[in-house]
Amino acid sequence: MPTITLSKKTVLEFLGRKVSDEELADRISMLGTGFEGIEGDEIHVEIFPNRPDLLSAPGFARALGSFTGIKKGFRKYTVKKSNVKVIVDKSVKGIRPYTACAVVKNLKLTDEKIKEIIQIQEKLHITYGRNRRKAAIGIYPLEHIKPPIYYKALSPEEIRFKPLDLNKDLTGNQILAIHPTGREYGYLLEGKEKYPVFLDSRMQVMSMPPIINSNTIGKITIATREVFIECSGFDFDYLHICLNIIVTALADMGGDIYSVELQYPEKKYTVPRLEGREMKLDSAYVNKILGLVLTESELRSAFDRMGYAYKNKKVLVPGYRADILHPIDLVEDIAIAYGYENFTGTFTPVAAVSAVKPIELYKDRIREIAVGNGIIEVKNFHLTSKDKQTKFMNSTHAVVELLNSVTQDYDVLRYWMTPSLLETLQSNKHYEYPQNIFEIGTIFKPNTTYDTGVQEQEVLAIALCGNDANFTKIKKIFDTFAGALDLNYTIADTAHESFIAGRVGRIVVANEKIGYIGELHPQILLNWGIEMPVAVLELNLSDLFKVTGLIGEDQPVSLGPAPSKSVSSKTASSPAKPQKHHTSKPTRKKSAPAKKSSKKQKRR
Repeated sequence: MPTITLSKKTVLEFLGRKVSDEELADRISMLGTGFEGIEGDEIHVEIFPNRPDLLSAPGFARALGSFTGIKKGFRKYTVKKSNVKVIVDKSVKGIRPYTACAVVKNLKLTDEKIKEIIQIQEKLHITYGRNRRKAAIGIYPLEHIKPPIYYKALSPEEIRFKPLDLNKDLTGNQILAIHPTGREYGYLLEGKEKYPVFLDSRMQVMSMPPIINSNTIGKITIATREVFIECSGFDFDYLHICLNIIVTALADMGGDIYSVELQYPEKKYTVPRLEGREMKLDSAYVNKILGLVLTESELRSAFDRMGYAYKNKKVLVPGYRADILHPIDLVEDIAIAYGYENFTGTFTPVAAVSAVKPIELYKDRIREIAVGNGIIEVKNFHLTSKDKQTKFMNSTHAVVELLNSVTQDYDVLRYWMTPSLLETLQSNKHYEYPQNIFEIGTIFKPNTTYDTGVQEQEVLAIALCGNDANFTKIKKIFDTFAGALDLNYTIADTAHESFIAGRVGRIVVANEKIGYIGELHPQILLNWGIEMPVAVLELNLSDLFKVTGLIGEDQPVSLGPAPSKSVSSKTASSPAKPQKHHTSKPTRKKSAPAKKSSKKQKRR
C-alpha cells in the first residue's frame, strides 16, 4: 500500500479551517486510511489500494472535509465544452486501444503544486495503473499543442522525438534501450511491431505511452496555465475513472475542467463525465449487514459525510470513486460514517467449538509440499475476463458471467486456474527464469443442480516456466505429491485444445479423473506473449478429497507420510507422450481411510 506525504498547510487550506494535530490524527484514522503520523508540516498517510482518489492532497482533503462535516455532500464539478478533439486511429487496436482525455484551464501553478501533480501521476501509475500496465497518464501544456490530437501506432523507426530530460532526438527503440524510463517500462511494449504515440495536428510527437512524454511539448512549468490530460490503456471505463480522479484534483487546485471529444473508429465519446452514477440501496440490507437500525434520515446523513447524495433509496456515486462496485461497498462507507468506535459487540447465544476444516488441513499439507519443491505461491482474483478463460486458451468452456460487470477485465468467474497462472507469468516476463509458481484456490462452474447455479471447487495449479519446462519435469513434481500424500494414480491419454498433442494426460485416482498434466501448446504461449515453454498441472482438490475418503467435516485427516524423496516411477523419462494407464506406486503403504461420519455429523 502506498504511503503519501501531504503538506498539512495545503490540506488545511483545502479544508478552509484550522484543525489541531490531535483531531487530524483521530479523524484520519477513522476515515478508512492508515495514519502514519504528523511531523512538522508533513502528514504521512497510508492509502489503501481501493481509494486512489485519496492519493493527492486535494482528493484527501475533499474526503476528510466531508467526513468531518466541514464540506459535506456530493461535490459538484462543472465541465465546460472545449474545441479539442482526439482522433483515435484503428492502428492502436491490439496494442493499447483506449484513451480518455480532458483539458483543465486557468491553473495558477507553483513549484509546490507541480510537485503535487507529479505525485498524483506517479502514485496513480503505481497503484491504480498497476505500474502503467492498465493505465498510463500524460499531462501536457496545452499552449504548445495544436489540436486536433491524434492517437495512433507507428513503427519504432517512424517515431523520433526528444524524451523528457534529454535534449536529443531518439527513435522508439532507442528510447526503450537508452532512456531510464524506457528501460524500466520497455517490457510493456515488448513484442509489439508498432508503438502508440500522441501527435498534434503539426505531427509533433507529444508522447509515446506508456513510456515517456516529449521534452519539447510534454513538460509543464510554473508558466503553464492550461493542460491537456490523457490516460491510455485497455478499458475505457477504467481510464475514465482515472481521468476523473486527476481533473477533480486539478479543479480543487483552482482549475476549470473542459471536455474533450474522442473520435473512435466506431463511436464518439465526450469526457470527462462527472455527474455521478446511481446505485440502488435498501436500508434493510444496510441494517442487516451492520446490525443497526438506521432510518432513512440517518442514512442520508451518513452518505453526506462520505461525499454522496442519497434520495429515494438511490445513492449518487461520485465519478472519481473507483472502489464502489457493489452495494456492500456503500455499506462499508456507512459504517465509516457511523463510526467504528460507536459499534458495540454482543455475544451470540449459540455456543460453538471452532475447528479447522479437514480440507483446509489438506490444502496446507499440499502447500508445504509445493514450497518444499521450490515452487512460489501466488494468489489471483476469482474474477477474470472471459477471453482469458476461453479465447486465449483455445477453448470454449461455459463460464459463469457477471450480470453487470464494471469492466471487461473482470466479467466472469474463473472456470479453471491455469489461465490465472499464465496471467501471472505474462506480467513477470521481465524477471529471470525459471519461474515456477503454484496457486491453491477456488474455481466456479455452471451447475443447475446447485441452488446458486454455480459449483465451487478447490483446485491446485502448478506452472513451470523456463527453458527446461516439459512433461517429465512436471510429472516428477507430481510424483513428490503422490508420495507425500500416499496416492496411487494413473495417467490416461487424452486430447486437450490447450496442450501439445501427445504431451498431455488425465490424472486418475480411484477411477476418477481429477486433473490434467502436460505441456502447453505454442499457440497458447503466443496468445499470452510468453516466450518460454510452460508445463502445467491442474488438480481438483475437492474431487481428490472425496475419492480418498476424506469427506466428513469432523473426520480426522490422513495426509500420508511426510515428504522425503521423489516417488519412483516406471514412466519413461522422455516427455514425448504420457504412458496410457500407467500406475505410479509409492514405496509406502497406503494409509487406511478415515471412518465415515454419521449423517448428523456431516450436516452439523
